Amino acid sequence: HVQLVESGGGSVQGGGSLRLSCAGSGRTYMKWCMAWFRQAPGKEREGVAAIDSARSTVYAVSVKGRFTISKDNAKKTLYLQMNSLKPEDSAMYYCAAGGAFACGTELLASDFPYWGQGTQVTVS
Repeated sequence: HVQLVESGGGSVQGGGSLRLSCAGSGRTYMKWCMAWFRQAPGKEREGVAAIDSARSTVYAVSVKGRFTISKDNAKKTLYLQMNSLKPEDSAMYYCAAGGAFACGTELLASDFPYWGQGTQVTVS
């Protein structure tokens, strides 16, 4: 059983920064594909960034160069550093864990069986 708990969301002005964290417990999921997704009202859930067991990373085009995904296996924590935030980044952000195959060039929510409850990010 895997449990994921996000934190670090909040409200920030455009151009600002936030750092999201995702603390995990349970199985050694940190050896899997770990990812961040986001979902804005009325829109589909979209993959933002992912990191695999070798620490290779994948980013959505819309966040590349502004967001950085990282993880601390010892702390079982996943991070998302978000810089130069834009109003269009406003959404509920979710942490997800999936098998190694999930870390493809296209991040599909259906490939991730474990999810956190989400943390809200609002950029004005």
